[in-house]
Formats: sequence, C-alpha cells, structure tokens
Amino acid sequence: MLVYTIRRVVGAIPTILIVVTLAFFMMRIAPGGPFDRGRPMDPTVLANLDATFGFDEPLWRQYLIYLVNLAQGDMGPSFIYRDQRVAEIIGSGLPVSMLLGGLALTLAVLLGPTLGSLAALRQNSISDYAVSSVATFGITIPNFVAAPILSLVFGVMLGWLPAQGWGDWRQLILPIVALSLPFVAIIARLTRGAMIEALRSDHVRTARAYGLPAHTVVLKHALRAAFLPVAGYLGPAAASLLTGSIVIEQVFNLPGIGRHFVQGAINRDYTLVMGTVVVIAVFVVLFNLMVDLLYSVLDPRVRYD
Repeated sequence: MLVYTIRRVVGAIPTILIVVTLAFFMMRIAPGGPFDRGRPMDPTVLANLDATFGFDEPLWRQYLIYLVNLAQGDMGPSFIYRDQRVAEIIGSGLPVSMLLGGLALTLAVLLGPTLGSLAALRQNSISDYAVSSVATFGITIPNFVAAPILSLVFGVMLGWLPAQGWGDWRQLILPIVALSLPFVAIIARLTRGAMIEALRSDHVRTARAYGLPAHTVVLKHALRAAFLPVAGYLGPAAASLLTGSIVIEQVFNLPGIGRHFVQGAINRDYTLVMGTVVVIAVFVVLFNLMVDLLYSVLDPRVRYD
C-alpha cells in the first residue's frame, strides 16, 4: 500500500505540470494584461513594470522561471493586490473555502446516501418517486440559480437567515445548502442505482438465505457495495467543494479563493490565477488518491501491490 501511494504521488507530478503549463500559456495568450485596466501609462513606466515583473523576458523563459519558483513554494507576487504575495492571498481565502466546502461535503455524504438508500429499499413507491424527483430537480438547477433564490427568499423576503456576509455561523447555512444541493442529488441518484443492483446480487441473497437480520444485510453488505460508485465520484466532488464555489462565494460575498480567482481572471492577475489553479489541481490529485485507497477498504477484492 505504501509503495502504491508513493508511486501515485510521483505519478501525479506530470499531471500537475501539464495543468500548470496549460494554465500558464492560456493566461498569457488571452488579450490584455495586468497593467492595461487603468488609464494609459507612459511607455517608460510600462517598460519598467515589465522589467520588474519579468514580462520583458521571452515567454519560454518566464515559464521556466515560474516553474523554478513554484518548486520552491513561491507563487510570486500579486499584480493587483499591492504588497501581497499570492501565497498570502490564498492562505487567507483557503480556510474559508475549506470550511464551507467541508461542511457542504459532510451534508452531501450524510444526506445523499440516506435518500438514495431509502428510494432503493422502497422502489416504485411514493418515497422512491419523491426522492428521484427531488434529485432530478437538484441536478438540473445550477448553483447560479439556486444561490440567488435561496438568498432572496430566506434572506431578504422572509428574513430568517443572513443573505450575505461572513463571521456568524448563521451566515454559513444558506451557502452550505446552495453548494451541497447538486452533490446531494447526484450522490442520491448514484446510491439508488447501486443499491438496487446490490440488493439483487448473489452475496446479498446469500446473506438473506443465512437468516441475517434485514438491517445487517442492508448496512453491512448492500450499502457497502452500493457506496463504491459514490466513492469514485467523491474525489473530484470533494476537490470542487473544498476549494469553494466561485458562484456561491460571489453571491454570498464570502472571502474564499473562488472569489479571488474571479477577480484575478478579470484583472489579468496571472500569478493569482495560476496559484489558484495549482491549489485546485493538488486537491484533485490528493482526493483521487484517497478514493483509490478507500476502494480497498470498501471492496476486499481490490488490492494494491
């Protein structure tokens, strides 16, 4: 297991390198630059700024310099936020995004399998139809629609919860619900389909034939097998949730890295966008590795040699 983990971590380095390379050159190819949004600058001032930040170097050399600095843990300075390094900006926004995403992931993992199992155990009943309908609704309604509606209804019209802001635990409720809704729906659908298949499998029928209690058959045998496709989905889902949602943080005015990513892209803050991309890529790799290891726990037939 340890050898496999080390091999996967080493094998992830080329993947992260490809992501960094694509993001670097796509940002540089895009029209505009970090110093083009204000009033026109004197050519001498602009040339001095380019020399200070290395924009006067050939693009391939800028790329190599960025890779060397990144390998040393230096993501560079922000071009828009004065006197701030990208690592400092991400360090201040990442805890917010991780708290929001972690709570949303917890809600999705608890609620999604519960609803999916309930629908599978009562297949073709009113409960099954209700769960399937709600799940379909949750999948089809995107965050940029659900978040403003929740903020308007529960925050503005009813006044039950704060519509925006950060600092009070009540301000977390609406963002967590809005962020977790599609993930709850997808996990519920995955669990329902996998649970129906698991209940019809040979090992579950054998467990029932041995006279095991119904709750033991469902929890120990059927649900464990049904959670395999859910575990495969949790890798990218967890990375997306824990790094925050761009739309959710914009709607609810949260100081997470998703909001910084949007501002960096608008302002052509190359290093800030690149730093955010690197963080997200690392999270995706780590969570996919955790899912692979989780497979060996859920399915005894899976072994990593």
